[in-house]
Formats: sequence, C-alpha cells, structure tokens
Amino acid sequence: MNLQFTALMEYYRRTIVFNMKRNLSKFVLYIMKQTQEIKSFFYSQYFADGLRITIGCIVPVLIFATFGQFTNGTIVSLGALLVGLSDTPGAPTHRRKGMIAGAILTTLTFILTNLVNQNVYLLAVFIGMACFIFAMFAVFNSRAANVGLMCILMMLIHVQIHYPIAEAINYLGFYTLGGLWYIAISLSITQVRPYRLAEQELSETIRYVADYIRLKANFYDAKIDNDKNYLKLIEKQVEVNQHQENLRDVLFQSKRSIKDTTKVGRYLTLVFNDIVDLFEQSMAAHYDYNAISERFGPTGILEDFKNVILKYTNELDNLAYQLNTNTQPKPLYDFDADLSRLHAKIDQLDRSQQYSTFALRKVLINLRDLVRRIRNIYGYSHLQPDDVKRKEIDDAKRFVQSSAIDLKKFRENLTLKSTIFRHACRMAIVMSITYYVFEVTNITNNVYWILLTIMVILKPGFGLTKERNIQRLIGTTIGGLIGALILLTIHDPTVLFVLLVFFFLTAYSLFRVNYVIAVLFMTPYVLIMLSFVSANTLDVTKERILDTFIGGMIAFLSSYVIFPNWESMQVKESMRKLLIANYNYIVQALKEIAGQAPSVTDYKLTRKAVYVETANMGSTFQRMLTEPKKRQKYTKEVNKFVIFNHILASFSVTLMNHLDEMDNNYINKDHVRAIRKILSSLEQSIQLLHSEDSAKEFVPLTIEIPNDRFAHADTSSVDGQLLTEQLEFLGKIAQDLHKIVQDLHAKSTAMSENDLQKALS
Repeated sequence: MNLQFTALMEYYRRTIVFNMKRNLSKFVLYIMKQTQEIKSFFYSQYFADGLRITIGCIVPVLIFATFGQFTNGTIVSLGALLVGLSDTPGAPTHRRKGMIAGAILTTLTFILTNLVNQNVYLLAVFIGMACFIFAMFAVFNSRAANVGLMCILMMLIHVQIHYPIAEAINYLGFYTLGGLWYIAISLSITQVRPYRLAEQELSETIRYVADYIRLKANFYDAKIDNDKNYLKLIEKQVEVNQHQENLRDVLFQSKRSIKDTTKVGRYLTLVFNDIVDLFEQSMAAHYDYNAISERFGPTGILEDFKNVILKYTNELDNLAYQLNTNTQPKPLYDFDADLSRLHAKIDQLDRSQQYSTFALRKVLINLRDLVRRIRNIYGYSHLQPDDVKRKEIDDAKRFVQSSAIDLKKFRENLTLKSTIFRHACRMAIVMSITYYVFEVTNITNNVYWILLTIMVILKPGFGLTKERNIQRLIGTTIGGLIGALILLTIHDPTVLFVLLVFFFLTAYSLFRVNYVIAVLFMTPYVLIMLSFVSANTLDVTKERILDTFIGGMIAFLSSYVIFPNWESMQVKESMRKLLIANYNYIVQALKEIAGQAPSVTDYKLTRKAVYVETANMGSTFQRMLTEPKKRQKYTKEVNKFVIFNHILASFSVTLMNHLDEMDNNYINKDHVRAIRKILSSLEQSIQLLHSEDSAKEFVPLTIEIPNDRFAHADTSSVDGQLLTEQLEFLGKIAQDLHKIVQDLHAKSTAMSENDLQKALS
C-alpha cells in the first residue's frame, strides 16, 4: 500500500514538475516573442517615419526658441510637418517629387487663403473649390491624395488668421525653410542607407504572410468556424497584397535597385520573389477542411500539423526580424525531425485506419515545399551579385503600376459614377457650409478644429467614415483626459516638453499601425503644446473634445445624406473584375496544353491580377458589412461569393502547378472539355454582371488546340485521374459561383423593378 502511495506521489510530482517546466518554457518563449516584437517596432519603417518627422518638427522649435523666436520656430516646424506627412513610402524619385509638389502647392494654398480669408463669403466659396480640387487628387495615386490633404490642412489652419503682405512674405520664408529642412533630412537618409526602406517593407510583407499562414493553420483545429476563418483569411490577404504593392514600388521603381550591381539590391529582389511564390503556394494549399477535420480530427494528427505550421510561421517572423535589424538571416528551427514525425504518423494511420490518407500526404508534401523555399531564402545571403539574372530585375518593372500624373484620369472621373468625384463633391459642400454656418453664428471660437475633424474623418465610403469617426472620438476623448490629467499634476516646463516630444514621436509612429492609439497620443501633445501659449488649457481641452464630436457627427451624417457611396452600388463591378481575372488565369491552362505556355513573367502578371482583384473584392465586402443594415442588399450572396472565389483561386493555382509538373501525355480531350466548361461558367457569370458602368467590354479568349495533341494520351494514368478530380472540383465551384451570381442578378433586377414602380406611383 505504501509502495503504491509512494509511486502515485512520485507520478504526481513528475507531472507537476513537467507541467511547470512546460509552462515556464512557454512563458520564456512568450517574453522572448514580445521582446522581439518591441525591438522589431523600433527597427520598423513606422518608427523611422515618426522619428524623421519628430526631428524635422522639434529641432527647429528648439533652435529658434533658444534665440527667442519661438513663433518663427513653429512656422518652420509646420513646413517640415506638412512636407513630412506627404512623404509616404515609395521610390526615392517619387518621394522627392511628392515632397517638392507638397511644398509648392501648400505655399500656393496659403497665398490664396490669405487673400480671401477676410471675407466670409469669398472664403466659403474658396474652401468649397479647394476641397473639391484637392480631394480629386486621389484619382492619380495615394501620394497625390496625401499632398491634396496637406493642402487642405494648410488652408484650414489659416481660415481665421490673416497676415499683412510683409508678414505673409516673412511667414512663407520660414515655412519654406521648414520644408527644405525636412526634404534635406529625408533625402540624406535615403542617400546614406538607400536600401533601408526596402528592407523594412520586405520585413513587414513577410510578417503579414506569416499571419496569413497562421490563419490557415486554424483550419486544422476542429473547434474553429471555417466560414469565419475564411473571412479573416481574405481580410489578411488584402493586407498582404497592400504590402506587396508597396514593396514593388520601393524596390522596382528605384533606379539604384534596378541598376546597381551590388549584392543588397539583388538579394532583396530574390527574397521578395520567393516570398511572393511562397505566399502563392500557401494560397494554393487548399483542401476540404470540413472533411479532413471530420475524418482525421479524432486521431490527433491535425493538431500535429497545426503545431508544425505555427512553428513555420515563427520561422518567417524570425526571418522578418533579422531582415529588419539588418543582420544576416539564420534559421531558427530544423524541420526535418518534425516532417519525419508527421510522415511516420501518416504511415501508422495508413496501417490502422480503413480510409485513405492521401489528403494528409498532400499537406505534408506542401509543407516540405514551404520548408524548402525558406531554406532557399536563407541561402541567398551567400550569393554573389552576378548570381542574379538581369532579366529578373528587368521583368520586375512590369509588375509596378505607373504613377505618372495623367490629367485624362481627372477628366474621366468628373462624373457621379466615380467614387472619388462623389467624395470630392461631398467634401466641398460639407466643408464650405460648415465653415459659413459656424463662422456667421459664432457658435465656437475656433471652427478650425471642427473642419479638421471633418477632413480627417470623411472618407469616400460610408464604412470607412464610420470606422474613422469612432476611432477619432475614442482617441480624442481618452487622449484629452490624459492630457488634462498631465497638465493638472505636472507644471515643470522641462518635463512637459519631454512628454510633448514623446507623445509626438509615438503618435506619428503609430498612424499607419493603429489610428486610435495614434490619436490618443496626438491629443495630449496638442494640449501640452497649447499650454505653452495659453493659460486656459482645461477650457481648451473641453472645447477640443466638443468640437471633435461636432465634426464627427457632421462627417457621419454627410456621408449618409450627401452623394452617399454604398458598397452595394460597387460590389457587382468588383465581382465582375474578379471573375475576369480568374477567367484569364484559368485560360493559361489551355495555353499550356496547346503548347502556347506563357512566359514566367506573363504568368505571374496574370496571377498578380487575381490577387489584386481578390484583395479589392475583400475590401469591398469588409466595407459593405459596416454599412447600415438596410443598405446591405446582397450580403449573403457576396459572402458566399467571396468564400467560393477564394477556393476557386486556390485550386486554380494548384491546377497550374500540376499542369506545369506533369507529363503532357497524361492530358486528354476530357480534361480540355472540363476546362472549357469551367471557363464557360465563368463567362456566363461575367456576362450577367455586365452593366453600362462596366469599365470595359469582356471578350472571351479562343484557344485552338491541334487535333493530334492527344494522339498518345494515357487515360489510365494516376496523374491523369488526379487532374480529372481537380477539374471536376473546379467545375463544381465555378457552377456554384454562377448560381450565386444568378441569385444576385435576380434579386437586383427585382429591386430595380420595385424602385421603378414606386417612382411611377
């Protein structure tokens, strides 16, 4: 009895010790992970941007304050701030042109504002015209849109301040000095570290790809709702696509990156190309997760797969961190033992179970390929510059969208069918009327803050406006309370100035990461800054919070009433563009069979179009979900469409990979007939979604395949049968998509008829 008790106690002791060690290990890993996250942030482009703007804005104030010219220092700081905020990531030439354009246009805006701001009526008209023109800058590109916003901000700052000619010239001199000061800082950093921005953006891209694969790992968890996980996956895909586009712009539009023969530029190009391929493969790795979970869930092997995939995402995070810290990447794990263990468990299931483990073997093969790819990436650090083919650099330029300013785009968007035009009209009307009403009635002493809130919150879509409104109100309220508490408890100017710099740096480092937190830090900064020139800081705090609520309500209501832009109005065109991209991608399969295989670059361009349109469709659906319920006309249909399209895109990539690897003798007429049937279903769906507003006419492609192409086809091969199964599944998905489009078309037609009957009655 005593022996049994002793043995039992020893068992419990060992169990407790084991659990303590395991929990301690997890805790240590968690601390290490958080430490790495913090370090990674300080090496990131977000912190670099915030630090650059902080230096550009704070240093002039310190220097001028030393000589008793604090006011002139703030003007120099304003010049640095507005030019700095127009300095978004991109190729050095684009950044330079953007900063120069921002400096010139904001200067011109100041001159015009100063000429009319003594007359309420003239200024109201000018505000409307300026807001319309500058909001229309968004038709060109995001950099131009930022420059337009800075011009509007310059105008708003001076709507209630008039300078005589001599003072205005003096003001422009100091403002120009601030702009030149920031441009000098920005370009000098680029010259000293030309690849730094590309390294930071590549690191961010890898981190987002890791997050995407982490979400895919959830499919191997029986407790996860697969439909909800699909939506999260699509949302993450939007973010991955955005970072990939940013990196293409930084890496492939830089003359230094394209022409330089040094190791760094070529190395970054190779890593990026492999990360894009790795992301594609992770997208293509799609299975019937419900069936896999039902069949293999009780065996516990799915948990093992999930753990290995999560381990792989940690490896990607490690790669991203090392690239960000500019250290030579070294692998964190050796996956051979994990893959061998999974292989052994699959073999064991094969022997003990009554059903096939083919699906699990496909997952394992995909995992092996992903591991091989990341090993290749680690190996690139040992390459010489000449190891990278020149063609890879030249072809990369074809993936980058032109950012040239084309006035034709401006003219083409001067219609209510354009989202940007509707937004520009709304911005002009709201800003002009708000200024006039509040200035004439004297409801508030500072209409600037209300107008600024409207400018920041008002977005082209209702969903974005609603989201930004909530974020701004939360951030301003909490930040205002923090700022008031600081000013009530701290009176030392030196401590307040240190806090001001801290809040400023943190706010501008987080604007692209977390808008709520950025506003939360920005509000105390503004209040502390005002405390140096005003005694009634608490009154100012109350006024700022109240003005923010007023501006937020005006922006929210205007987006609902004035030229509203509902996503249900845009969703069919987004669906159509996505189906066309999928159609063009699957057509590549017929070209491959016909012996007209596209070049690697042409294939990747077609694949990229699918990713871009998928991301656009995902963004449209996300915004649609934030709109009022009565405006969400086709939510169920679009939800199904987004999920089925993701499955279609995944299996299409798998199909192309299979065709590329298999022997052409395994392809027969039935395969071609199945592909044509898939294309036919997509074509019918595209035609149903056609409207007068469609960007361009869809022309189906005709691929002729020689009659003798299948003379030696082997219809009994395993590869041929596997291809048949893939095509059958793709055909089913294409038919499901067609049914969804039919339902949506029928519903929209019925709604249009009801609207017509109401109008006639």
